[in-house]
Amino acid sequence: MKGGFAPGLKPRALFLVGAILCLLSLFSSTLGAQPQGQVGVETVRARVLEAGKVVPGEGVVQGAQQVKLEILSGEYRGRIVTTENRFSGHPAYDMPVKPGDKVLVNLEKHPNGSLEVFITDYVRQDHIFWLLAIFILSLISVGGFKGLKAVFTLTVTVVIIFKCLLPLMLKGYNPIPMTIAAAFFIAVVTLFTISGINKKALAAVMGTTGGVILAGLLSYVVGYKVKLTGLSSEEAAMLLFIPQRVNFDFKALLFAGILLGALGAVMDVCISIAAAMEEVHENNPHLSRKDLWTAGMNVGRDVMGTMISTLILAYTGSSIPLLLLLMAYGVDFSKIVNLDTIATEIVRSLSGSIGMVLSVPLTALAASFLFKGSCS
Repeated sequence: MKGGFAPGLKPRALFLVGAILCLLSLFSSTLGAQPQGQVGVETVRARVLEAGKVVPGEGVVQGAQQVKLEILSGEYRGRIVTTENRFSGHPAYDMPVKPGDKVLVNLEKHPNGSLEVFITDYVRQDHIFWLLAIFILSLISVGGFKGLKAVFTLTVTVVIIFKCLLPLMLKGYNPIPMTIAAAFFIAVVTLFTISGINKKALAAVMGTTGGVILAGLLSYVVGYKVKLTGLSSEEAAMLLFIPQRVNFDFKALLFAGILLGALGAVMDVCISIAAAMEEVHENNPHLSRKDLWTAGMNVGRDVMGTMISTLILAYTGSSIPLLLLLMAYGVDFSKIVNLDTIATEIVRSLSGSIGMVLSVPLTALAASFLFKGSCS
C-alpha cells in the first residue's frame, strides 16, 4: 500500500492514544505551573469582583482605580483582596478592568504576614485554549485520520521545542547543534508520521535536513560578516539579566531561530516534490533517473515561488510597526537597511529562502536515487 498506515482500528487507536498522551504531558506542566518570580512573590489568577472609577493622579501615576479581587489559584485561593490598579498613561502597560475580568496578580508576602497585591496582566490563556481546541477539531474534522496525525506531529514539535531545546539552551548548551538536532528529529517525526516510512518521506527528510543546515551555515557566515549582534530585540537584550546567569552566544541564538523559522516551509516544499516524483515514478516506472529528477525540479520551481513569498511576507509582517516608524520620520533607505534590527530580518528571510531553494535539487536528487536506484 502506498504511503501512510493501513486503514484499521489498531493504528488509528495508537495514534489517538499517542496524541492524547503527548497533549496531556505538555499541558499538565504548563497549566498548573505559575510563572516564577522573586522570593516571597507568587503569581496567581484572580477574578475582578468590583472595579471603581478611574481617579486622576499626579506625576508618574496618571490615574488609579480601586479593585476588589477573588484569588482563584495558589495558596490564597478563595481569599477576597482589595488593591489599587494604577495607570501610567501608556496604553501598552495600562490595564483597565471591569467586574468579571480575569487577571494575573502578584502576591507579595512580607515577613510580618501582610500581603500586597499587584495586577500584572489579563488572563488570556482560556480563550487561547478555546482557539486551540477549535484548531484541533478543524484539523480532525476536515483531515480525518491525517488531521489526527497532524495534531500528533504538532504536539511532538511543541514538546521537543519547549521540553528539550529551550531548557538545554537555558543550561548554556550551544544553540546551533541543539537546533539542528531538534530540526532533524522534528522533520523525521513529522514526515514519517504524515507520509509513512517510505522512500518519499526519506527523500523529503534528506532534502529538509540539507536545506535547513545550508540556511543555517549561510546565515552564520553572513551574520558574522555584517556584524549582527543578535541583540536586535528587547527580549534578547533582557536575557542578559535572567537569574540563571547563562552566558548566551546571542549570534548563535539568532541563527538557531533562523533554522527553526525556515524548517516548516522547507518541509512543505520537500514533501511536495517527493510526493510528485513518487506519482510520476508509479505512473511511468520506465522513466530514467535523469528524467525523474527533471520532473522533480519542475515541480520544485513551481512550489518554491509561492513559498518564498510566504517566508518573506512572514518576516516582513513582524516588522511592520518598525518600518512604519522609520518611514514616518523619513529615515534614509541606506540607514534603514544598515540598522541591526532590519539587517537581522533581511538575513533571516533571505537565508531561509535560499535554504528552501537549495532543498529543491537536494530533494529531487535524493528521490531520483531512492526511486530509481544508483544504476538506472
